Amino acid sequence: MLDQGNTAFVLIMAALVLFMTPGLAFFYGGLVKAKSVISMMMMSFGAIALVGVLWVLYGYAIAFANHGAGTNVAGIVGFFSIDWNQIGLGQAFEEAKASTINAAYPSMAFVGFQATFAIITVALISGAIADRAKFGAWMIFAGVWVTVVYFPVASWVFNLTSGMFATWGVIDFAGGTAVHINAGAAGLALALVLGKRVGFAKGAHKPHNPPFVLLGAAILWFGWFGFNAGSEGAADGIAALAWVNTLAAPAAAILGWLLIEKLKDGKATSVGAASGAVAGLVAITPACAALTPGWGILLGFLAGVVCCFAIDLKYKLGFDDSLDVVGVHLVGGIFGTLYLGFFADDTGLIYSGSFEQLGKQAVAALAVLVYSFVLAFVIGFAIEKTIGFRVKTEDEVAGIDTAVHGEEGYVLYEERDETPVSVR
Repeated sequence: MLDQGNTAFVLIMAALVLFMTPGLAFFYGGLVKAKSVISMMMMSFGAIALVGVLWVLYGYAIAFANHGAGTNVAGIVGFFSIDWNQIGLGQAFEEAKASTINAAYPSMAFVGFQATFAIITVALISGAIADRAKFGAWMIFAGVWVTVVYFPVASWVFNLTSGMFATWGVIDFAGGTAVHINAGAAGLALALVLGKRVGFAKGAHKPHNPPFVLLGAAILWFGWFGFNAGSEGAADGIAALAWVNTLAAPAAAILGWLLIEKLKDGKATSVGAASGAVAGLVAITPACAALTPGWGILLGFLAGVVCCFAIDLKYKLGFDDSLDVVGVHLVGGIFGTLYLGFFADDTGLIYSGSFEQLGKQAVAALAVLVYSFVLAFVIGFAIEKTIGFRVKTEDEVAGIDTAVHGEEGYVLYEERDETPVSVR
């Protein structure tokens, strides 16, 4: 018999994760200048549209080739392969029509849940190229990158039947490598391809709408419970542990980030609180089901501290990662992934006395970082040299909303017809 409780659980968690992408749009939209807010938010909504379609057409067939019975798999299983029976979700559709399914949930529910991961991963990258990217070029990049990078990497991490990381014994419960290191590495590559914004310097580009940033962070945190707890695929004790760690770690990360802000700059800011929460959420993602809540709090606090320092790397190293995708997602993802090598229950160094788990975590993090960075750089460079990825300088200075989308984020007054009216 089909477990309807777990089916409902997975579907609700999928809806929560999908809600994260509009939350990201608010988070990123508040961080850019007022004349770029439409462009920034549209990049997230564009990811929902494009990746949602590609996932159904062939993304699932690549990410979960050899997942279950009755497959027709071609390619290198565990690295890059495709299940031809799942093109257009044909096999999942036939299963969904069956009157009796003996499983915790139908595979179509899992299809929907994993689709939302693909969408948010692509959307995350856009923060690295805020204020200066063409929408059409972004959509081309998103389609190619998700096909040749995200779908295979998702298979490495989430395909427990044949994925490389499952075979190696890597711990990544909800996507620290597949989502955050993956997106952070791609964001770094695109930041290098597009170059620095006009007037790039520390303090030169301030968030135009901190309330949007806080709203976006709140929505992200809300959706992240689906992201982490939902990855268990069942309403059980592991899901509950993941939920509690998803509360505790980002809460501690806010404290860590604000402490460093106060010590560095003399003020604890609302944007810092929002950024700290996201940093803690990123770090706990791979670890939420493998840490006691106490170790989860420590991870969150340290992630807040580390990422608060990491966002200044772009000024020291000279790359313009507009909204700190590298400092938060790449650094936070690496930190959370490696932390498991020390503190993962049973296999971490303090429990096992062995560096074996740390070695596995390090290899996984490096593999995703290099694979994503190289291919993202090649794809972005090809787009820039052909149709162009970056908007014209004059459009960037003026704000790209009008030039790219023909819209303004804020219309503060309506022009009135001043034609004199004759009085009789």
